[in-house]
Amino acid sequence: MTDQAAELSRRESAARQAIKNGFDMEDEESGVAMFVAFHLEELPSDYWQQHLHTARPDPSAVLDILELHAHWGESDEMEYLDFTLPGKVTDYVVSVRFDGKGKIVEISMES
Repeated sequence: MTDQAAELSRRESAARQAIKNGFDMEDEESGVAMFVAFHLEELPSDYWQQHLHTARPDPSAVLDILELHAHWGESDEMEYLDFTLPGKVTDYVVSVRFDGKGKIVEISMES
């Protein structure tokens, strides 16, 4: 594994953990909570059945199926990691931004 691939893997793991650690459906300001609530409301039950084997999943279960959609940045191709749901069912992502030292500084919902 190259150094860049190893760093991407490290950042992806850190981003997934931070998304889960910061998840709170009661926090109306949370981009992750907005992402989950929106998709639970908008996507049909057969989508959830296919991916999570239940028609109405627990909100935290949605985080388990997030896929890395893209990584990009202005100064570093790994400054932002964008996660989304499988199957190209949405234009929304949970975006995790890293600083120049590889520390997470922001998690938001973007389109």
